[in-house]
Amino acid sequence: MSLQLDDVTITLQGRPLLQGLSARVEPGHVLALQGDSGSGKSTLLAWLCGTLPTPPFAARGRLRLNGRELQHLPIEQRRVGLLFQDDLLFPHMTVQDNLLFALPPGARIERVGHVERALASADLAGFAARRPASLSGGQRARVSLLRTLLAEPQALLLDEPFSRLDAALRERFRDWVWGQVRALGLPTVLVTHDAADVPPGAQVIRLSSQRGTADA
Repeated sequence: MSLQLDDVTITLQGRPLLQGLSARVEPGHVLALQGDSGSGKSTLLAWLCGTLPTPPFAARGRLRLNGRELQHLPIEQRRVGLLFQDDLLFPHMTVQDNLLFALPPGARIERVGHVERALASADLAGFAARRPASLSGGQRARVSLLRTLLAEPQALLLDEPFSRLDAALRERFRDWVWGQVRALGLPTVLVTHDAADVPPGAQVIRLSSQRGTADA
């Protein structure tokens, strides 16, 4: 399930943000995008997941996931999971109901069992009835990622997912996330300002706001 970008160029009202970017992310591996504000990191992520507004942006290039072309598909058909710096959990729902939201329809007992196993895998057994407001930042982050993974994405996009955690939680959550990425074989694209967020062995592309180009 490799994720491949071929000759991606994105412009904003005719001004180039990215020019001719190509990369391949293998299953269980990470591509990290770094660069100053305005260099196009979040813009590229929006193009990858299918939310880039056109206009004012224009994009060309190919995006393939496991050989399937995605660039013309709407977000709901791309099978790409998204995780942001805000957990975006539904505050009026319990943890269990937040996670059930990601699962397809089916027998409730089977779906609840799936949720319970997921919570146990994240060291959150017994948290099903809790509300998001009662959780710590690290616990909310884990629930948010579990909800993303329960939808069974074929690739993962991470937009500064560790930035709101304190140093100790950040390190533990990072380690857990990269363990999940490897175990599930998910090609992953990470946007981060912090080099410490980049796992060992990751590809790194540094985007330049001055040139509208990318350096590996």
